[in-house]
Amino acid sequence: MSETKSYKEYLADITTFIFDVDGVLTDGNVSVTTDGEMLRTMNIKDGFALKTAVDAGFNICVISGGSNEGVRKRLSGLGIKDIYLGAQNKIDQLSEYLNAKNVDTSHVLYMGDDIPDYPVMVMVALPCCPQDAVPEIKGISKYVSHKNGGKGAVRDVIEQVMKVQDKWNGNFDAKYD
Repeated sequence: MSETKSYKEYLADITTFIFDVDGVLTDGNVSVTTDGEMLRTMNIKDGFALKTAVDAGFNICVISGGSNEGVRKRLSGLGIKDIYLGAQNKIDQLSEYLNAKNVDTSHVLYMGDDIPDYPVMVMVALPCCPQDAVPEIKGISKYVSHKNGGKGAVRDVIEQVMKVQDKWNGNFDAKYD
């Protein structure tokens, strides 16, 4: 009988965080203006954690099927350079990113919340999801955050990794908003 590895055993090896946007960095709701623009809300504490991870040298990538340029502007402002919006095939973007950064999937944490994330989540070492992810994604996740999407789930996983690697302290003057 083989024992299943606890998600905590993966944290020390994570060098790369990859996140979906809608349902992970946001709560999955959109407000639609009369002009058809879709507005999203992001959590400032998730933003602080993202900026802290960027400043600590972690690879951060965002892969989203959505194509809102406001999302790109917000994430770029946090120092995230690798942002794939309008991704129709997330496997292609994941492969392109990992090849460009020379990163092995054994060092990757991916957080998704819905069916389009499934194919990439099964490829990485540490698939994670927010508490309110769909059942299929919860079923393949090695860690389900106690936080919902857009409500601190991103900070939860970043903080856990950085604490295990002793990189969470000492960087609290980071500009994150």
